[in-house]
Amino acid sequence: MLNIFRKSCKRLLIKAPVDGEIVDIVEVPDEVFSQKLVGDGVAINPKSDIFVSPVDGVITTVFPTKHAIGIKTIEGIEIMIHVGVDTVKLNGEGFTTFINEGDKVKVGDKLLQINKLILESKAKSLISPIIITNIERIKELNKIVGAVTAGETDIIEAVI
Repeated sequence: MLNIFRKSCKRLLIKAPVDGEIVDIVEVPDEVFSQKLVGDGVAINPKSDIFVSPVDGVITTVFPTKHAIGIKTIEGIEIMIHVGVDTVKLNGEGFTTFINEGDKVKVGDKLLQINKLILESKAKSLISPIIITNIERIKELNKIVGAVTAGETDIIEAVI
């Protein structure tokens, strides 16, 4: 019986979308994320200005303000990358996107670039949550801590 259970479970590895340091989601200086109101995941304090796709999938959302991107994996898991805190108020200033809704992406494909000087001076924080928004589909969630490299380091292992 155990073998049947193991075969029915899939494992999804989510890579870091940006170089930086992992921050526990409960430490994000925004209650929507710290209280897991939109889902669960981790956050990264970015050390670089390029964000890449953490998974293979399809771009479902590019917010008009360019501060957040939604991706749906082949397995149907929905991931949101939210760059910084209160960055929606910048109305796209400091962001350049390289993708559009409907685009297929692979791990490591460039999604967006930030102007760190603008964001550091105008945003509440650069800490960037990476959230699974349809968390009810996840049976088990394992998160890592420490330094991460964009497109290379696994930051979340989700058992579906």
